[in-house]
Amino acid sequence: MKIGLVKANFPGERRVPLLPKDIKDFKNEILVEEGFGKFLDIDDQDYIDKGCHILSRAEVFAESEAIFSLKLIQPTDYSHLREGQMIIGWTHPFGSGQSFMKEQALPKKLIVVDLDSSSPCIYYENEIFESGIPKGLLYKNSFYAGYAGVLDALLQYGLIPTEETKIAILGSGNVAQGAFSSISKYSSNIRMYYRKTMSIFKENYTKYDIIINGIEIGKDDDPILSFSDQKSLKKGTFIIDVAADAGNTIEGTHFTTMDAPIYENDGKYYYVVPNTPSLIYRNVSQELSKVLSENIFKEDCSRFFERTIS
Repeated sequence: MKIGLVKANFPGERRVPLLPKDIKDFKNEILVEEGFGKFLDIDDQDYIDKGCHILSRAEVFAESEAIFSLKLIQPTDYSHLREGQMIIGWTHPFGSGQSFMKEQALPKKLIVVDLDSSSPCIYYENEIFESGIPKGLLYKNSFYAGYAGVLDALLQYGLIPTEETKIAILGSGNVAQGAFSSISKYSSNIRMYYRKTMSIFKENYTKYDIIINGIEIGKDDDPILSFSDQKSLKKGTFIIDVAADAGNTIEGTHFTTMDAPIYENDGKYYYVVPNTPSLIYRNVSQELSKVLSENIFKEDCSRFFERTIS
């Protein structure tokens, strides 16, 4: 199968998900956009030496049966997508990718292979299919999201926590664990709340100076911090959403960017950057390339299409 890899044009994205050193015995033909590895100082010739074809962005879209785009494909590329094409990457069908699914995936009958860490699935014509991709495959990327996001948020906010700083972390998964690993270097005054203990958090949430969210709730779930809850927070409370579950877990929030990562509302501060692993893209690219090569690119990707017709 012809798989095209395009440079992510999502704001602030610098990860390179396929490195030449990991291209070995692939059963897919790889088409790579020119300049694909520039953030890691990788020349196009390095990909050519591994058997890849270097093309323009438009040519990659036109000639590929499947497109791998690490982050959600942006509207500037919608015109390149053609009916029946396969899209592989983080598409967040029930989150930030809802408009993409409605405006592109459904009308163009795209086969969307979503790499969600906890439940990677295939979305095709309003149906959901098992992908065969191992769950938790990209757990290190999620860990780095929490780790790097917290570090960046603190520096952007201008605060290094002390033992006097009261900190709550919501969640127990990879993102929350990364957040804990990061912030615990500065303070031990941290309480982690899991889904089963969230009622205890709701009894105590107003006392915290920093609330870090590592949970992504379901589309029909109630928010953990509603509008009214947030009004009860003390001024200066800093909410760091490293799960980047904008508007859901923390009701009413919106995405921020690396250029403008924090906004203030009613005396509370919010950090909701959606691609924090890219802050440490040199580390993350190494991990992504190895895992994706072994589990996505190596075997014939037509296997994903076959799962939609079985």
